Amino acid sequence: MKLTFEISIDSVLSAKNAQDAGAGRVELCASLIEGGTTPSIGMIKTVRNSIDIQMFVIIRPRGGDFLYSKEEFEVMCNDILEAKRNGADGIVSGALTADGKIDIDKTAKMIELAYPLPFTFHRAFDMCKDPFEALEQLKKLKVSRILTSGQKRTAEEGIPLLKELIRKADNGITIMPGAGINVNNIVTLISGTGAKEFHFSGKKKYPSEMRYFNENISMGSLNDVDEYSVFVSDMEIIKTVITKAEEF
Repeated sequence: MKLTFEISIDSVLSAKNAQDAGAGRVELCASLIEGGTTPSIGMIKTVRNSIDIQMFVIIRPRGGDFLYSKEEFEVMCNDILEAKRNGADGIVSGALTADGKIDIDKTAKMIELAYPLPFTFHRAFDMCKDPFEALEQLKKLKVSRILTSGQKRTAEEGIPLLKELIRKADNGITIMPGAGINVNNIVTLISGTGAKEFHFSGKKKYPSEMRYFNENISMGSLNDVDEYSVFVSDMEIIKTVITKAEEF
């Protein structure tokens, strides 16, 4: 069984590491600490020029929920067009209504703008009230794949729902497990779900190269963020997960 591994990244170094480790695709984001937001055009261009594997670009104007205002949605539509112009191989996005359903109109518009690129509906799916209704709606919209943890904190915890989603998808849409995937659970996820694509970051914390530290202030509102460390998708971590999966 041929497996595809997508690595969520937010830096050029992470993109290169993902490619060198044998990943088939990256999902390019900014601010992974918020679950991923739209990367800058400069980042899209530089990553595109740095790797040869597929680069899908997330379109998410902010962290938080997936209920978007008219103005936020206009930003998202413009970002899809810019991502296409600057080398994206696919678009990753999603929008919900206030009552936890797929926003059909907004999603259909984004798919139209992304065409002919494939469209992944991201983990907004995990915030849906009825995952099976959402699955059928996304199939009708011709979404290429759904990134989901099975509506649990991690994909491993979500195996029962993931397995059922894959069964009901019936090859009409790809169900791609993501969240908390690592070398210790990849085989369990393969055998427990039957999925053929997997999404993880393989990140590792590295200390900043700064020599001077001002610990009296913080640059953001998230007080638990360590501003003197960076997270990078680590080549050895990614390679270990892929090797374990392919040996299964």
